Amino acid sequence: MKRSLHIIWHFLLGLAVIAGFGAVFMLLWNALLPQIFGIAAINFPQSLGLLILLAGVSKFMAVSAFLGMRGYRHNPIREKWMKMTPEERREFIKSRHRHFHQGFGHDWFGSEESPKKD
Repeated sequence: MKRSLHIIWHFLLGLAVIAGFGAVFMLLWNALLPQIFGIAAINFPQSLGLLILLAGVSKFMAVSAFLGMRGYRHNPIREKWMKMTPEERREFIKSRHRHFHQGFGHDWFGSEESPKKD
C-alpha cells in the first residue's frame, strides 16, 4: 500500500512540475514575445508542446556536438597528415591543387617550386 501511494505521489509531483514549467513558459512567452516581435500568444497545451520540442532539439544538439567532438579527436585523415613529411604534404597539396584548381596558376609554396621564366 505504501509503495503504491509513493509511486502515485511521485507521478502527481512530476505532473505538477511539468505543469508548472508549462505555465511559466506560457506566461513568459505571452508577456514578452507578442509585444517584442508581434508573435501570437499561446495557450497552455501549446506551451507544453513547445517545451517538449525544445527539449528534444537541445538533446539532439548536445548529442551531435558530443559525437562531433569525439570524431575530431580520432580523425584518421588528420592523423595521416600529421605523419607526413613536409615534402609529402607539398606533393599532396599540389595534387589536390591540380585536381580542383586547374588553370588558376597559383604558386602556393614560393619561388622554389614555380617554373622559371626566361
